[in-house]
Amino acid sequence: MIRTQGLTKRFGRVLAVDGVDLEVEEGDVYGFLGPNGSGKTTTVRMLLGLVLATSGTIEVLGREMPARSAEVLPQVGALVEGPAAYAGLSGRANLALLDAMGASGVRASRAGRIDDALERVGLGGIDRRPVRAYSLGMRQRLGLAAALIRGPRLLILDEPTNGLDPQGIREIRDLLLDLHREGTTVFLSSHLLAEVEQLCDRVGVLDRGTLVVQDRLDALRGPTGRLHVRTPDVAAARALLDGQVEQADAHELLVRHDDAAALNRLLVEGGVRVEGLAPEHRSLEDVVLAATRSGSDRVAR
Repeated sequence: MIRTQGLTKRFGRVLAVDGVDLEVEEGDVYGFLGPNGSGKTTTVRMLLGLVLATSGTIEVLGREMPARSAEVLPQVGALVEGPAAYAGLSGRANLALLDAMGASGVRASRAGRIDDALERVGLGGIDRRPVRAYSLGMRQRLGLAAALIRGPRLLILDEPTNGLDPQGIREIRDLLLDLHREGTTVFLSSHLLAEVEQLCDRVGVLDRGTLVVQDRLDALRGPTGRLHVRTPDVAAARALLDGQVEQADAHELLVRHDDAAALNRLLVEGGVRVEGLAPEHRSLEDVVLAATRSGSDRVAR
């Protein structure tokens, strides 16, 4: 769905994006992570033909961009930075204009498409007030409705939950998962680890313009080589596993050991009651912090 090779963008002496090779397959929910200022939005704008690359190649839906944008963009829904709208018009009027300019279908079904898009983003009861009177969260929802109105094969979203309250964030998360189940591929650019961890199955991490990680989330969150052991006999377990216990509290130990069955047998034979034993997995936060360089503007959870 999206493939770039050596994608690079310079603004004068500033190297904003440095040789990025993206691979987004059909059916992915791809999380594009990085601190603010890492080059995510510039990359997204190049994918959509809004900014020209200094060098490298871009394919979206199997076609070269921006040369084939007239074929590609009608099949892509996008929300980049802040949602664009005519402030003096209502949300419905804005969507009607967008639909009229696109290739969504016949005019007779336009009202139905608009109603469906608004309902899906939680604006089904929207009135005729102008967009200038909307809250930031309402504007963001309207931008998502605009991205959905064409029934896109691919959604490219840049910080789509910006300005939403926790309930709104959950609603948008559920919407994106529903769209994915219906066959839409989602490319989600964000600096929020929790958002990506709950939504995405593949992840790319950008650090100062360079793609430093790209893999499936389950592969990135592999075992650490340590095991969580829950037991009422913490003191006995610590004595038995001298030198292998890295953390402990009143009910649980974190043990450096890579064989759960062998560890369980050792504990039981030593008279330790084992109530639970499970491998520790790396968090997405661990992966990102290990891959990115130090700096003041870190990825937020």
